[in-house]
Amino acid sequence: MSARTAARARRATAAALVLTLGGATLAACGDDTSDDAPAAARTAANGDVHNDADVEFASEMIPHHADALVMVDMTQGRDLSPEVAQLTEDIRAAQAPEIESMVDWLTAWGEEVPETSRDHVNSHMGSHGGEGHDGMGMDPEDLTALEGADGSHFETMWLQMMIEHHEGAVEMARAEQEDGLFADAVALAESIEASQTAEIELMEEMLGQ
Repeated sequence: MSARTAARARRATAAALVLTLGGATLAACGDDTSDDAPAAARTAANGDVHNDADVEFASEMIPHHADALVMVDMTQGRDLSPEVAQLTEDIRAAQAPEIESMVDWLTAWGEEVPETSRDHVNSHMGSHGGEGHDGMGMDPEDLTALEGADGSHFETMWLQMMIEHHEGAVEMARAEQEDGLFADAVALAESIEASQTAEIELMEEMLGQ
């Protein structure tokens, strides 16, 4: 787990502990609500009610999804097993529209839309943390090694890397479900956790794990 992921997990755990010890819902907290909530609620010009956790989720999941699409792009023209070929199409079909939705949210909230490794829909935007990658396991050296792999070795490496990448997305989705406020973002996080957990299990079966 990266340092950034570990820090996020610690924040989520701390927030959950505070809520448990408080023994009250946001509706019953009165003036103490801001102490228990993970972030203060904001109302965007379009009426969306969201918080810092929602912004963080969208801002980090956009480049994370884009990295997955980079890996999908790398499969083009290769001789893949039918199962892996279908998985790549499933990932593209799911994650490209999800990026579009998250870009729309950030735009509506007046937040910066991060640049991604794929420059997907927002190549004119600023950088995301100055890194170009999200720190969730998509190391440029790994991608270079993957690009140079052949045949079954490529497919094995691709599956191993995508499993790790999906695991990062699941962690991010769980944090949003705990701390997020914007209903559409929480619903997307639930969907990501369910679908990518299922894909992890499928990929592990493909690898014989």
